[in-house]
Amino acid sequence: MIGLPDAITACLFDLDGVLTSTAAVHMRAWKRTFDEFLQERDPDAAPFDEQDYVTYVDGRSRLDGVRAFLASRGIKLPEGREDDDVDAETVHGIGNRKNRLLLRLISDGVTPYPGSVRYLDAARAHGLAIGVVTSSANGATVLDAAGLTDYVRARVDGNTIRERGLRGKPAPDSFLACAAELGVRPSAAAVFEDAQAGVRAGRDGGFGYVVGVNRAAPEAHADQEKALREQGADVVVDDLADLLEENA
Repeated sequence: MIGLPDAITACLFDLDGVLTSTAAVHMRAWKRTFDEFLQERDPDAAPFDEQDYVTYVDGRSRLDGVRAFLASRGIKLPEGREDDDVDAETVHGIGNRKNRLLLRLISDGVTPYPGSVRYLDAARAHGLAIGVVTSSANGATVLDAAGLTDYVRARVDGNTIRERGLRGKPAPDSFLACAAELGVRPSAAAVFEDAQAGVRAGRDGGFGYVVGVNRAAPEAHADQEKALREQGADVVVDDLADLLEENA
């Protein structure tokens, strides 16, 4: 009664935007970071907006997000080093600037979506293995801050992706790695994603079921639902609790 095919034995959840409301915090951190960078280069530059976030950043690793957005503006920066100062005009420098701001914002607290907590409770009660797959290097911090760590049997985050040399979303590598850690075949696992890149990863990884979670603003809601379905979502819901209510 949790809205999944009977063959599913594991659930692989994206974190930001699926389990927690931190996607909006990421958006704020990216916007401030990119807007400051763009203004320093060109006072007339168009600001970073929500469509930029959805198209170039959402679901991707921090560095891939920097590269993709800057490329969309015709800007190419040197890669730099992992320990670059936050003021360095490098891919790593901008990524570090964004991460410092993000950590400052999430220190105020992280709120999980109530419907997602209900769904986690139901999934655990049904004996399903639970994994979290996030491009963020702050996955453990966010899970702890949201009080969700005890639900999670396996976590693949930005640190794991970097250490193992995995390709980031939309490649399916991170989801496949999490399924392997849980000891399940992809065909027996469901992927839960709010990002188009993540849904594509679920589809291309051969997972048994892909749930698209539509957290878009009202004016973009219909377009986002269409895009999630086009990327391969088997079903699109506004909240994970919808899966429970539809099968109550």
